[in-house]
Amino acid sequence: MASTPTDPYSAAGVDTAAGDLAVELMKSAVRRTHGPEVLGGVGGFAGLFDASALLGYSKPLLATSTDGVGTKVAIAQAIDKHDTIGQDLVGMVVDDIVVVGAKPLFMTDYIATGKVFPERIADIVRGIADGCSATGTALVGGETAEHPGLLGINDYDVAGAATGVVEADAVLGADRVRSGDVVLALASSGPHSNGYSLIRHIIANAGIGYGDHAADFGRTWGEQLLEPTRLYTSPLLRAIDAMPGAIHSLSHVTGGGIAANLARVLPQNTWVDVDRSTWSPSPVFRVLADLGDLSLEQTEGTWNLGIGFLAVVAAEQAEAAASLLTAEGIDTWQVGTVSDAARPDGDYEQGAKGVDGGAVRLVGTYAG
Repeated sequence: MASTPTDPYSAAGVDTAAGDLAVELMKSAVRRTHGPEVLGGVGGFAGLFDASALLGYSKPLLATSTDGVGTKVAIAQAIDKHDTIGQDLVGMVVDDIVVVGAKPLFMTDYIATGKVFPERIADIVRGIADGCSATGTALVGGETAEHPGLLGINDYDVAGAATGVVEADAVLGADRVRSGDVVLALASSGPHSNGYSLIRHIIANAGIGYGDHAADFGRTWGEQLLEPTRLYTSPLLRAIDAMPGAIHSLSHVTGGGIAANLARVLPQNTWVDVDRSTWSPSPVFRVLADLGDLSLEQTEGTWNLGIGFLAVVAAEQAEAAASLLTAEGIDTWQVGTVSDAARPDGDYEQGAKGVDGGAVRLVGTYAG
């Protein structure tokens, strides 16, 4: 009797049928991000986006960004909760595009995993699709790759890339910033997707499990640390449209913390003292710092400490801009003022990530 042929790829650990099922499970979520400008549906070799809308621009510039969510995925894997990592990815990628004033057009994602569990992949992609919907971004394609032997069966990583468009004469940046401009802080929802190697180190050294109850937060440690990244794109674009010329530059507070990221969007020979007394860092940062026997000041180059975005705004319109963004559900307040006067003595952040930019330091004591 002839034996049934075996699939050598399956024998090697790759389950193409599971990949196909994952695509079926995610289709409806992905389609919800598609407007009439997306052609070809789900599952093609390449996503198609009708760029004829760009004909309405005088000089359209395409803005692009790519990123992942770092080791935050390790916590999702530890408690088997995967429905928020996708929003984190959109926040890390799409919110970088709005920094130059660009409107996002489309995004693609990439998931590498040791073994495809269709429901898990679908959860991740649904989160990406939800984030795309919230930011007006079409999710036009993606890839799930199974890497047996390279990644453990429960391991995965996610990455994405997005493209947006901005009119050439509307690009935000350091060249628009003037002395006297006000720096506004936009509240974060937590650590977002940065500094998780330090967070995981602190949790491990404290002997805490991610499934353990965190009395300070009324839920498990894993649930608290998976709080999804706040999405700023749509509120900021509405503010830019509502207040033409008011917002001069924007900074997404990601790796490197507040000072380093603000310095990147200031002109050379300017400086800002960010006043710590204008806000109280979120409880999660205080609890983690205490567990790690660290001062909040020691973590300033790693965590956002409650500020997810910074906006440099014309002084006469700063109060209105803060009110508008607060009405959008994002607490917004003044933390400093741009100056081109002689810089005070002290240690300033400057030259972060290859950008000479301005100089920034944090001063004072955090509010209680």
